[in-house]
Amino acid sequence: MPCAGSGSRAGVATPKQYVPLAGVPMVVHTMRAFSGLPQMGQGVLVVSPDDSEIADVFAQNPQQHFVISRTGGATRAQSVLAGLRHLQTKGVTDNEWVMVHDAARCLITTALIEALWLTCQSDAVGGLLALPVPDTLKIAHQDRVESTLPRSGKWLAQTPQMFRMGNLVQALLQVGDQVTDESGAIEAMGLQPLLVAAAAFNFKVTYAEDLPLAQAMLISRQAIEKINLKDKP
Repeated sequence: MPCAGSGSRAGVATPKQYVPLAGVPMVVHTMRAFSGLPQMGQGVLVVSPDDSEIADVFAQNPQQHFVISRTGGATRAQSVLAGLRHLQTKGVTDNEWVMVHDAARCLITTALIEALWLTCQSDAVGGLLALPVPDTLKIAHQDRVESTLPRSGKWLAQTPQMFRMGNLVQALLQVGDQVTDESGAIEAMGLQPLLVAAAAFNFKVTYAEDLPLAQAMLISRQAIEKINLKDKP
């Protein structure tokens, strides 16, 4: 789980992954979703070497399934590769599955993660959560519409993305910084990842206006969980 970004586009004083949402830092919600997965093995949260907040986050919100790795790089690919190297030192082999997920996709659910796992575990390549594009796509030139693209067959890539350790390491070493996600690196090797239908709510918190929306959705989930617990015999 790469978590080394500054989150400057969110317009907040602290890295966005540590902004409190519904009572806890954003990244805690993200880790909890993975911790609920029965198949969950070792999780690695990759932060920057000079991260001054993550120790307090873990102290106040213990994470049984995650460890901290202060090996985050200047780019996403560098941070992901560092996390994979950490897993390799813990005995994860080239043939084992690994998932990569954005720390700022805090609305991910255990059910979506499990859907990806169940769909891809028997696939030769692996795959990613994604959403069919619902809107009309425009190509712009200097703030003017230049042309319209057909949306048929186009998907919005999300995370987690799930691939074999060996393939993903090789792909990132070859083209890591030239692509914006792990699937792009795998595609550059001539492979075709599987698209697994996700949900619109699994968006990446990027801008300031995303924060209140994520907060509202998390609070709503907590309210529903309380109702469900109350209704249990």
